[in-house]
Amino acid sequence: MPPIDWSVDPETLLAILLMAGVTYLCRAGGYALFRQMDPGPRLRSALAYLPGALFVAYVVPALVQSGPKEWVGALVTVVVMFTTRNLIAGILLGTGAATAVWWLT
Repeated sequence: MPPIDWSVDPETLLAILLMAGVTYLCRAGGYALFRQMDPGPRLRSALAYLPGALFVAYVVPALVQSGPKEWVGALVTVVVMFTTRNLIAGILLGTGAATAVWWLT
């Protein structure tokens, strides 16, 4: 096995560091902002749905461009999550269903 080249292009390293910095500033800025204000019940309710909406916005475009393996995996995951409310079971069974479709096709 050839040795691994761990060298990093300086521009790539700079891009990674800048992205990490911006991510940190966004998160820290949110914490700093909400330390200064008391959001009302409507804003708290809206913010409670934000992680789910972001996840859907990330997953749906990839799912639309995918094939039957991904659709079956997503469907099994959703059904398991709604029936059991168990995240681990949903992930394992959804991944298992997608793998089964992949093996069968």
